[in-house]
This record gives sequence, structure tokens and C-alpha cells, in this order.
Amino acid sequence: MNSQDLENINVSSFAAMPTPEELHKDLPISETAAEVVDAGREALKKILDRKDERLIVVVGPCSIHDPIAGLDYAHRLKALQEEVKDELLLVMRVYFEKPRTTTGWKGFINDPAMNDSFQVDVGMRKARQFLLDVCELGLPTATEALDPISPQYLGDLIAWTAIGARTTESQTHREMSSGLSTPVGFKNGTDGDISIAINAILSASHPHAFLGLNGQGRVSIVRTRGNQYGHVVLRGGDGRPNYDTVSVNIAEQALKKAGLPANIIVDCSHANSYKKPELQPLVMADVINQVLNGNHALLGVMIESNIVAGNQKIPEDLSQLKYGCSVTDACIDWDSTATMLREAAGRLRRRHQ
Repeated sequence: MNSQDLENINVSSFAAMPTPEELHKDLPISETAAEVVDAGREALKKILDRKDERLIVVVGPCSIHDPIAGLDYAHRLKALQEEVKDELLLVMRVYFEKPRTTTGWKGFINDPAMNDSFQVDVGMRKARQFLLDVCELGLPTATEALDPISPQYLGDLIAWTAIGARTTESQTHREMSSGLSTPVGFKNGTDGDISIAINAILSASHPHAFLGLNGQGRVSIVRTRGNQYGHVVLRGGDGRPNYDTVSVNIAEQALKKAGLPANIIVDCSHANSYKKPELQPLVMADVINQVLNGNHALLGVMIESNIVAGNQKIPEDLSQLKYGCSVTDACIDWDSTATMLREAAGRLRRRHQ
């Protein structure tokens, strides 16, 4: 008996991926895109450092499955950005990887053809091209870091990163976050536990060493400096919201007790809206109320939004997909999104008057 009899027993095959360096060479970042990413990161840091009074708004589809519709959405968001940029920093939500509780479509990178063919190499290339297109429009992008290898392929095109409720407690994701080049929002646990996110911020702020890939695709010991721009994302939990004044104050005090900046973003979706997307504008309106009443800890919101409201199942015949409609969590439509952002910007302008 040798090692071949003992390892990879349940692995059916290995397929080669292009290295991060090769993909960067094939799809290089343009000067325009680089400037947008850099400016977006710096703007986010200024807000987190209290040097910019604007509100962060991470807004966009629950997940990207159709790059054409996604770019259509990006053009609309870019036009709206010009209207509200004095009060809101718009960052487009560009999610390619979806955590699954059991099974289901894992996202555009894993299965771009949406037929269980899992052409990950194709998905990664298309994902990078989409990010390039959005950044070249002038929009900074946000994504969820799920696979610890993906940032080597896409990280130069991302301005803000989320760590989801299912992975905030993961040591792998805390270590990865300590080396990310973006501010990182850690969501509270699915049960609503805020301490999980606080521990993640503390962990990610310190240097780490772990196994990972370098640009040449070689397994390496990755040594990080630590990320000083971790913050909490309140997304509700156990079917209950946690964006109310009391919950926000509890989170603020817990952050201060841990010696961390009281930086909080509210996810208007998930349990905070009881998974009813049409309630997201009410959640945001409440956050704006708290800001106008003097809360300095609330620095932004997340919104799940698409061209068409609701969501849809993935049909066998993909030509039957409804254009601009989510295939994962339900979203609010574009008109509702534009209205809530314009109203929020208008209300925030009055505080300066």
C-alpha cells in the first residue's frame, strides 16, 4: 500500500487553472480602473476614520449571473451616483460566490453556465472581465470573500469586502482578511451574535501566517501585516432584526469595550427585513433617522437591489430567465432603489442646512 491508495480517495479529477499572474496578464487592470479602485478604498477609509461624513451604500444584485444585465445595472447606478455623491458613497455589490446551506447554485465563478458544468476557469475569467468593466465606468466594487484563493485573481479590482455570517467565525477567513487590501465588513452570526464579528475584527487586525497561493500559482506561506479597517455589519439573526436603536447601541458599546472603533454598517436585507426585500427602504429610513438624531457609529448600509424585483428559480432552458431578476435572494427593483437613495441623500443634505 502506498500514498496513492490513501489520499484523494473521493476526488474524481483535477483540472488545471490559469495562475493569478496569467489571468492578470490576459486581462490587465487599466489605468482608469486602478484609479477608481484606489479612490474607492481611500474614500471608504476616510469614512471609517470619520474624515468624511458621507454614508457608505453597498448596493446591487444579490449575485451576478448575467453580465449583460449586471452591466446595465452598473450604468444606472453610475448615473445615480452623480446625483447623490455629496451625501452617499455608492459601491456596487458584485457577488460571484454564494455560500449554500446545503446545495444549490454556488455562483458565477463556480458555475458560469448555470448547468452544473463547473467551468471555474471560465467563470474566473468572466468575473474579472466584469469587474474591469464596472470599474472602468467609474464605480468602486464590493464583494464577499468566500473562497480564500479568489482574492489572488480578483483582489486588485475590489474596494470593499464582506465576510458573511456563515464564515465570520472561520479562522481561514479571519486570516485571509488580515491580508486583504480593502476595508472588511464582518457580519454578525446567523443567530445574531455580535461577539463573533468583534472577535473576527480583532483577529484580522493582527499579523498572520498561513498556507495560500502566490501570483505564480505556487503554494506559499502567506505572511500578513493585519487589516486595521475591519468593522461590523449588522444583518439581524434568528429571524429578528438588529438595526434598531437599542441593538445599535449594544453593538457600539461592545466594540468600544473591545477597544475597537465603533464602526457599524447595517445590512437592510436578510433578517433585518425579515427576508422581505420590499421592507429594505424602511430599514434604511430608520438608519437615516438614527444618523440625523446624532448617532456617529452608523456609517453605512447594504441593499440587495436589481433591475426587476423579486427572484426566480434557474430553469433548465436558460432562455426563459427573466432579465435583470435575481436567481438567489429576492431584491428590490431599480425604481425603488433610486427612490430610497435619492430620499436618503435629500434628508442627509438637510443636516448641513
